[in-house]
Amino acid sequence: MAAVDVTVDQLMTLWRIRTVRQNFHWVFLLISVVGSVLKDLDSVPQTYFSSSKNFLNVYFVKVAWGWTLGLLTSFLLLFYNFSFNRSVLVRRLLSLVVATAVWYVCTEAFSYIEEVTGSCLETDTSDALESEFTSKASCRRAGFRWNGVDISGHSFILAYSALLIVEETSPMATLKPASLSALSRTVLNLLYVALNLIVIIWVWMFACTSVYFHDTSHKLLGTICGLLGWYLTYRVWYLKPLSPGLPLQLHPKEQKQHA
Repeated sequence: MAAVDVTVDQLMTLWRIRTVRQNFHWVFLLISVVGSVLKDLDSVPQTYFSSSKNFLNVYFVKVAWGWTLGLLTSFLLLFYNFSFNRSVLVRRLLSLVVATAVWYVCTEAFSYIEEVTGSCLETDTSDALESEFTSKASCRRAGFRWNGVDISGHSFILAYSALLIVEETSPMATLKPASLSALSRTVLNLLYVALNLIVIIWVWMFACTSVYFHDTSHKLLGTICGLLGWYLTYRVWYLKPLSPGLPLQLHPKEQKQHA
């Protein structure tokens, strides 16, 4: 497992760079804007990833919250359970409950907005059909197209999930859990690598969404919702006493001592 250890060290070195962590969220806004411009200019050629049936979209993005929540829960249970006060683990798991609530409320809100603002079209350019198809479900069952304000759920969930993973795995770069067996440490390292790989997939698929799918305004709205979900929790609420709090971090002076 030497290769895994080397990979973990390289990843931790990257995330220890304060500028990288502090500015990571701007990557999504930049990609969304630039990608949308490229899409509007029709300057990106069609590729395997321009199809919604590509492997990563079907088996990862469609169940993005499952991948994010499953891997993060496993990581947190192993990282905190043996080396820190049990209350620390409870607070981190509570942060995942909050994140799940944010995900659920936003995705349900997106669906509701698309439903109430939409109408059923026979083709992309036709006028709305008669009122017999008053819901998205009935419209699609009839083989038609529902046209509403379709805030990009992909842009939201990919940005939000990536930011959540970066926040919750950040202690790995500064804290070394004690009392872990060789097997447990190997599993922890594999989970850390897997979570970073998922972040790479989420950023890549976010870029694909930006250049191939959705209207510009819908992508920007989805991206902003993802950024707000992260910002209002990790940069506002979690700084307050009555909150799950932020993930454990060493003080800068302590980091130098442990370097």
